[in-house]
Amino acid sequence: MWAYEKFLQYPVRIKNPNPAMAKIIITQYGGPDGELAASLRYLSQRFTMVTPQAIATLNDIGTEELAHLEMVGSMVHQLTKGASLEELQKFGLDAYYVDHGKGIYPSNPTGVPFTAAYIQSKGDPIVDLTENLAAEQKARAVYEYLLDFADDPDVIEPLKFLREREVVHYQRFGEALRIVQDYLEEPKLFIMPKTDFHK
Repeated sequence: MWAYEKFLQYPVRIKNPNPAMAKIIITQYGGPDGELAASLRYLSQRFTMVTPQAIATLNDIGTEELAHLEMVGSMVHQLTKGASLEELQKFGLDAYYVDHGKGIYPSNPTGVPFTAAYIQSKGDPIVDLTENLAAEQKARAVYEYLLDFADDPDVIEPLKFLREREVVHYQRFGEALRIVQDYLEEPKLFIMPKTDFHK
């Protein structure tokens, strides 16, 4: 399926702590349009896809989202690593610190924990792929909003990389949707069991 390589998909090397930036970037870790939600959504939806191409697309993008989750977690960690308790408190991370220290916990910027309610898996390939097109656009928008607040190149470059991957994922889901639509419109002389696709 895939091989884990022990380095980030794109380097994250943030030298200057910035708890204010960490507080908002964490939304892409555990918020409604973040990487954890995307990964779980796609890896769950893959089981009811009807073409090998759609299954592969969901599997590959869902796995890549885990790599993006790792990047976002690294960013939050590096942005808070050298911050003092006073700095954490000044930027509203004191409540977070009391519950999690400087650990990485999936939540949105206001501290609401991740919930499975953020994801959808309908079991209808057209519905799910259409959902995914919207999800990728929402994630792209969040990265653009985060870039509006970023002024450190060490933060800007990984955010730009992640934003661009949302665009690529959107394109791949569009391709998968067209393949599935064509497949569902073709007259079928026989139907292959779904289990053949999931080996």
